[in-house]
Amino acid sequence: MRTAAARLRRRRARPGDSGIVPLDFTAIDFETANSSNASACAVGLARVRDGRIVATAGWLIRPPAGHDRFFELNIRIHGIEPEDVVDAKSWSEQLGDLAAFAGADVLVAHNAGFDMAVLKRACEATGDECPPYRYACSLQVARKVYQLDSYRLPFVAAEAGFADFPHHNATADAVACAHIMIDAARRVQADDIEGLAMAAAARVSQIHIAEAPAISFAVA
Repeated sequence: MRTAAARLRRRRARPGDSGIVPLDFTAIDFETANSSNASACAVGLARVRDGRIVATAGWLIRPPAGHDRFFELNIRIHGIEPEDVVDAKSWSEQLGDLAAFAGADVLVAHNAGFDMAVLKRACEATGDECPPYRYACSLQVARKVYQLDSYRLPFVAAEAGFADFPHHNATADAVACAHIMIDAARRVQADDIEGLAMAAAARVSQIHIAEAPAISFAVA
């Protein structure tokens, strides 16, 4: 039986992980240990170049201290248990790997508000500087491009031609998200993420990093 770490390991893109649109972005998915957005315990990534998935990666994460309790509900969802992350890199230790994979890409996630909140809150919990990524949401895009009874990731991915994947495996979810965006772009004939977002009446947003207030030592 494969371990959680083995399921998330880096792999080469498979034949068929492709599209026909000149689209570049990185899809991302986080799993969390509990209800705290800071409790990242796994991340999956899929890099898209010219409408093709060219690389994927995924790894387990040791959640930040104070956010590292695993709720039974979350374990039932993704199958990751406390012992799986004992030897995993901490949030701070893996952040450079995440940034190196994503580069300057626009990030895409299904229900992106959640995944961007994980990035931001985990960095706040550890004192790390959060990269101010631009991002788009495949859920928003799907609601405009597809007519479905449910817009949960497995249903939308199936409509995009990517079915029967292990939902809540972070890497598989990132790949599914990538397929949705590639297929949606093909359907609306968009050449880039901005064009796709515009056609789907969605937005390309940016993680907002609040600046620390200026400190004055002037004596009143």
